[in-house]
Amino acid sequence: MTHDSDLAELSTVRAQVDDLIRRVVAVAEHYDDSADSAVAADLYAAERSLVAARRQLDRATDHLG
Repeated sequence: MTHDSDLAELSTVRAQVDDLIRRVVAVAEHYDDSADSAVAADLYAAERSLVAARRQLDRATDHLG
């Protein structure tokens, strides 16, 4: 892969991570005030991990750019 195609690939991956974050949060919000609030807690933990992954993708992109 060339430098430009690597940047394009990382951009695509970042967009997918953003979409996953939105989807995970949408499901978590359904369980916020329910008897299954442990489900929400686990999903919010997954969201935090995805946000951390997005930050690392941004750093990698910055190093390439």
